[in-house]
Amino acid sequence: MKVFLLALALLALGIAGMCVSILLRKDGKFPEYEVGSNAEMRRRGITCYKDEDARLQRQACDGNNSEACKDCGLYKKN
Repeated sequence: MKVFLLALALLALGIAGMCVSILLRKDGKFPEYEVGSNAEMRRRGITCYKDEDARLQRQACDGNNSEACKDCGLYKKN
């Protein structure tokens, strides 16, 4: 039981330390971890999967009513 309480206390101390370090950041902003909104990832050319999929779908669409064209404006229903 003593080991469990010691482990729990150490875990609580670690979580509290991480919370304090996030709250007391010098720039005052919460860190951005999402790919689409992180400036460093955009600078490196990394995009989120939704943007990448949309780009690939636009490239594949040639207006000939193919499966890739169903969501774009070139698709014509028969």
